[in-house]
Amino acid sequence: MSKITNYSLINMLMGASTKQGHDIAIKSRKIVKSLIKDKTQHLTPEERSIVERIVHSTADPEYADLTKISNDFVKESLETLRKGKDILTDINMVKVGVNNYEGKVKCYINHEKTIKIAKKNDITRAAAAIQVAATKGFNGIVVIGNSPTALLEILKLYENNGMKVKSVIGVPVGFVGAAESKEALHETEIPHLITQGPKGGTPVAVAAINSLINLI
Repeated sequence: MSKITNYSLINMLMGASTKQGHDIAIKSRKIVKSLIKDKTQHLTPEERSIVERIVHSTADPEYADLTKISNDFVKESLETLRKGKDILTDINMVKVGVNNYEGKVKCYINHEKTIKIAKKNDITRAAAAIQVAATKGFNGIVVIGNSPTALLEILKLYENNGMKVKSVIGVPVGFVGAAESKEALHETEIPHLITQGPKGGTPVAVAAINSLINLI
């Protein structure tokens, strides 16, 4: 592989854009692989690339143990992305982190209907935003990086046929409701990726969805 081709590949995989950045990314990727090699041998190449990117983005090898991927998650997600279906995020911070996707990335956290629903029903804006997305016929990939209430709202709507989703990246962070909401997702038939326990957040969510985008 030529230097130019190699740099281009690392640019896609790790987000580097300069020679110095490429060199750091290459070294970082080697370190990540060595740190979690024994923990990812059972994964498919696609699943391994996702976990490696999460570990690289967080500098936390523990995510190799915490990340759980359903058998159909990668296949369903890649098919959905290839069709250009929408991506829905819980907050704008996750939305702006999504790179190089030709389809639409949507977030309704600041939508006027979201604010009205949240106030009227005394629920979080993140949960209300999911309701707004459902009214607009959303049927793509959901990426939840911060809000357990948004993830629980997805599960409720999905169960009651109020919302269709192709797959869910459910990695909300925190000590209140995060672990429980992810475990609830893990017990469903929805193709999914979760991180067990309280760990998660925007960097994990963004790493997971960008890794999928790079795979297509």
